[in-house]
This record gives sequence, C-alpha cells and structure tokens, in this order.
Amino acid sequence: MKKYIFLFAFILFASQTFAQVPYNSALPNGPSKKAVVSEQVGLVQVSITYHRPAVNGREGQIWGNLVHKGFVKQGFGPDNPAPWRAGAIENTIIEFENDVKIEGQNLAKGKYALFIAYDPLESIVIFSRKTDSWGSFFYDEKDDILRVKIKPQPLEKSVEWLKYDFVNQTPNSAVIALSWEKLSFPFKVEVDALKQQFDIFTAEAKNPRGFTAESLNIAANWCLTNNYQLEKGLEWIDFAISTFNGGQKFPILATKAQLLEKLGKPAEAAAIMKQALPLGNMLEIHQYGRQLLTLKKTKEALEVFQMNYDKNPNQFTTMLGMTRALSANGNYEKALEFALKALPLAPNEANKQSVQAMIDKLKTGKDIN
Repeated sequence: MKKYIFLFAFILFASQTFAQVPYNSALPNGPSKKAVVSEQVGLVQVSITYHRPAVNGREGQIWGNLVHKGFVKQGFGPDNPAPWRAGAIENTIIEFENDVKIEGQNLAKGKYALFIAYDPLESIVIFSRKTDSWGSFFYDEKDDILRVKIKPQPLEKSVEWLKYDFVNQTPNSAVIALSWEKLSFPFKVEVDALKQQFDIFTAEAKNPRGFTAESLNIAANWCLTNNYQLEKGLEWIDFAISTFNGGQKFPILATKAQLLEKLGKPAEAAAIMKQALPLGNMLEIHQYGRQLLTLKKTKEALEVFQMNYDKNPNQFTTMLGMTRALSANGNYEKALEFALKALPLAPNEANKQSVQAMIDKLKTGKDIN
C-alpha cells in the first residue's frame, strides 16, 4: 500500500512541477495576457499572436534591463546569443497570407517567429522560420529569414500592457508598431495590391466564375480602371465577346472600346463604340457620356448625349446629360434651357437641389462640370 501511495504522490508532484515549468520559465516579465491582432493590408491578411506583459511598476527598468540589449546568452537550452522574443511567454508569431515587403525587403507569405534585438539607437526586427520554440531560449540565427533595422520611437504616454497596432495605413501598406512602456518599435509592411488582385482575376477566369461575360467584363474593367495589364484585359473581353455572346451587350463592347483607346488604337475604339451605342439603354449611354466628360472629350460626349436625348426625349436623365454636355462645350445659354426643363422632372429633393445649383451656376456663366 505504501508503494502505491508513494507512486501517486510522485506522479502528483511531477505533474504539478512540469506543468509549472513552461509558465515559470517564461515569466521574466511577470504575468501576461495572450492576444491576437489581425488586419488586412491591401489584400493580405496579417495576424500577430503574442503575450502581453505589464510594466507593473517597473518604469525605467524595461529597456536595456528587463528587455536585454542586443543578443545575449540566457543560460537555457543551446544557450545561443538570442534577441528578445518581442512579447512574453511563447514565441510571438506573425503570419502573412501573401507575399509582402518589410521595410522594403521581400518576405514570402507564411508564418514566422518575431524577435527584436533591442538597441536604443537602432534595433533589429527578426523574422525566423522556427515558430514552435519557447520564447527565444532556442533561437538560432540559422533560422532567420529576414532581418530589418528600425529606430525605436519614444512615446509621450506610457503603455502599461505591451501591444501591437496597425497604424499609418494606406491602400497598399501599414506600419506595425509594438508599443510598451515609453517606446514603440515600428516596421512598415507593403503589399503589391494590384498584382494580387490581378492574380485573383486570372485564377477566377479559369474557374466557373470566369465562365460568364459579366465576370470577364468585371476583370477587364478593373484592368481599364487601374491602367494595369491592359492587354490581358483586352484578351478577357475578346473571350467574353467571342464565347459568351458579349458582342450583343453594350457594357462589354464599351469596355473593349475604352481598352483599345488606352492601347493607342482610337480608330478601332471608335468602330466598336459605333457598334455598341445602338445596344445601350438610356442609363448605360448616359454613363458612357459622363466617362467621356471625365476624359475631357467634350465634343464626343455631346454627340453621345444628343443621341441619347433623341432616342429618349424629355426624360430627366437625358436632359441632364444635355445640360452637362452643352456646359462642357461652353454653350451655357443652351445648357440653362435644358436645366430649367429638367428641374420639374427631378425624381427627389436631392436631385432638385442639385439641378437648382446647376441653374444658379449657369446663370453666372460658369461650367457646371
């Protein structure tokens, strides 16, 4: 009986002891909270999983003390000179769903352990392929995929719990900043949003989503709008026309015409639009006229708006189109006549106010566009 009691006591002691080892060995910074922060940079989802230590009354003792400077041997594991784990407890893990640039340097999509070799003047942010180690005790520089140098930034207000934020965001970039106590460690993440969106359209063109004229037109229009891979956009729109009867649809022919225009083929573009205009409805033709005005092709726009008005007379939309086109061509008096006719046909108060503002401007001899 004593044998079994002893064995039970040993197992209980061992389980308690070893259950505490990871917790105790990872608490040089005191108790911490696990956190995950994730945001989309361009089209790339970026996620950071980390533990948040607290300052806990140790102001002035964090940097260069609790967080060691540079690379040091920690007296555990292989005892390689190691950086800070950029958090507490386990590895700080950062994951990118697609390729990115970090401070201008390429980093392939994937999951990385994140470390920082602290220095008050110039710190090193490290991305390591080894993501399953405990803290930085098993750090090995051979696993480094990328190192970038950054300058720590002072903070006016102390941050009690370490945190990661996405700041200074643009459509194609964001700065990720680790903040704790009175220092911040920012590094810039950039993505090639145009290439990644183009790759998505390329993949979709080969799956069921690409087997409609409308889907191919969306992809081609994206190329047109972003002035990106225009030849591929033309290829998509030609496929929509030849395979899915897109040649009988105004939006698809209009996209092809505009692509040809941008590719320096105005005669071919004009021929396509001559074919397309009779197929368009009132709103489609009106929108095409607005696009021409945006491109400063005022004479061509007037011809399109005139055709739309002749086809759909005494409609609010077509009279407004004539108002805009005549104004863009400097004929404010005639534009005012159409605006006055359009005013009582305005479908709602907002449109009525908009037309009234046009009238007021035309009376002073100013272009409304």
